[in-house]
Amino acid sequence: MFARRMRASAVAAALCLSAMVPGVAFADPMRIAFGDIATVESLHLLAAIERAKEKGVEIDVTYLKSEDIAAQAVVSGQADIGIGGPYALLQKVKAPIRIFLQLSKLQFYPVVNTEFYKEWGDLDGQEVAVHSRGSGTEAIMRLMADKNGIAYSNISYVPGAEVRTGALLQGNVKATIVDSSGKRVLEKEAPGKFAFLPLGEVSATDEALFANTDYLSKNEKDVEILVEAILTTWREVAADPKAAIALRDKYKLLPDATPDMIADIEPYFTEAAAALPLNGGGEDAAKDDFEFYTVSGALEGKATDLKVEDFWDLDALNAVLAKIGTK
Repeated sequence: MFARRMRASAVAAALCLSAMVPGVAFADPMRIAFGDIATVESLHLLAAIERAKEKGVEIDVTYLKSEDIAAQAVVSGQADIGIGGPYALLQKVKAPIRIFLQLSKLQFYPVVNTEFYKEWGDLDGQEVAVHSRGSGTEAIMRLMADKNGIAYSNISYVPGAEVRTGALLQGNVKATIVDSSGKRVLEKEAPGKFAFLPLGEVSATDEALFANTDYLSKNEKDVEILVEAILTTWREVAADPKAAIALRDKYKLLPDATPDMIADIEPYFTEAAAALPLNGGGEDAAKDDFEFYTVSGALEGKATDLKVEDFWDLDALNAVLAKIGTK
């Protein structure tokens, strides 16, 4: 794992330079708050950000402890764009933010240590760990509790699928939910020790980009450049998972990645390709989310009563799709 990067020094340097050169104006960077750490799973996003920079958009990415903190940073104006799934925040707090691009669909695997549990029923009255409050992982685990007629004693929040995977291997967590990389690690490192519980059909947003409505309206072109960079990168990686390796090399991403992490790039994107929304989600994704998150409890009310425009701003996405076409 490599250290979280905060790039505050670069911003400070730019401010100092502007003060030193009278009459020279510097555009404010696009500030992205990422409630996680940069790993193989975010490699394609890091590459897309580099591509947006090549198109003239100055971008600063800050890695934060959780999606909750990232969302709070956007709401408070400390960041322009957040990464996560802010549906509950949008509805309950009525924060002036909107989702404008779906980054990934849910692709997770509930897992238990078989020394203690074997099936969903065994988790009645037990503790489970998920990514963060309001996340897709929490929604899945709450939904499955409801479907199986059980109630957890507690839900703990452990950001990072690789962190939860490590906690399972170390015995610090007995029941949680991991991504495809975590699943492969568990199967390789401790075959037979963990059981992956049945999930059924789930179609909903895992992570999305969201921003303050004022920022979206005042920075249309920059947002469109970012959206286009992401969609073209998603399509490239989905067509050929090896492209993720080439992008890492080109932009010198994840410089502290271990050999095991590098070896996991192609397998991860081969499996993740099906969960990459090549058209950015849009209205169809919003309606799928309404169905899933009302059942799981993250959203209140009936799915049919919820309005897309209350949660999404489709202007940038529609403009980019009109330019690059739909897949």
